[in-house]
Amino acid sequence: MASSSPQPLPAPKAGQAYIEVSALEAGMMHLPLQLFMTGAAPDEVVVAPSLAFSLRHVPSGEHLVFDLGLRRDASTFPPIVQGVVEKYMPYTVPQSVEESLRKGGIEPEDVKTVVLSHLHWDHIGDAASFSNATFVVGEGSRAILEDGYPKNPKSDILQSSIPLDRARFLPTSAFDTAIGPFPRAHDYFGDGSLYLIDAVGHLAGHLNVLARTSATGSWIYLAGDSAHDRRMLTGERGIAVIQRPDGHTLCVHAHKEDAVETIRRIGSLLDVPKVHVLLAHDREWYEENKDGDAFLPGKIPPRE
Repeated sequence: MASSSPQPLPAPKAGQAYIEVSALEAGMMHLPLQLFMTGAAPDEVVVAPSLAFSLRHVPSGEHLVFDLGLRRDASTFPPIVQGVVEKYMPYTVPQSVEESLRKGGIEPEDVKTVVLSHLHWDHIGDAASFSNATFVVGEGSRAILEDGYPKNPKSDILQSSIPLDRARFLPTSAFDTAIGPFPRAHDYFGDGSLYLIDAVGHLAGHLNVLARTSATGSWIYLAGDSAHDRRMLTGERGIAVIQRPDGHTLCVHAHKEDAVETIRRIGSLLDVPKVHVLLAHDREWYEENKDGDAFLPGKIPPRE
């Protein structure tokens, strides 16, 4: 799926600001691959991380957290999620995102900004631990929160996922920048260091992060749940659609065709020099880097 003529990302300016990116442990979960991608066997289950990230702006030092991973107490999830966890996706949280931050010298109550890729249960963590943070989400998150659980007993989205009095819903008009293969991006700091990408397809309001990781042209793309396996980015595998016995179909992406296009755009970055693409559930990367310097208080090294 990687493009034969990838679109370049903008070159750095003199004194270019950039982002120090550190991975955060935030739980491990079982993923039945048949639910996510074509070509997987019914019994093909992998244990993968639900990664979160620390993002520090250089030179200002302003700090953000991207995603919060899993919460330890599954009984607080909507009933439909509890059923999915019990039957298909058991998980453990050996180290929570809060503990990961503290290990790196950051107290959760000192975090000022949390950006959530989306509102699925394995990314929302426990917002109560971040009592002084503003929560930044895509505008599309508003409607699914309003129709979430418990108002809608069948919803898999918790209405209490984020504190509404400290929520910032990025409007459609905020995504007014095109960068590389992405037509809709928000230049978060206004200096070309951090872009929030309107990554349509998976769930309303789904955001990805494109960040410079050096002043000399390195980048990282944090793809959230745009894809659940790297083979989907290369085109080796496609998005799974499951035919249920009742005649209905099941797809983990709310809008499959939009998700296909988003995956294609992300896949094109694989051919761009000095760009690191990382999925939220990237088990291969995790196995290579767990307990290493890519995790706070260390940082993910820039691609050179």
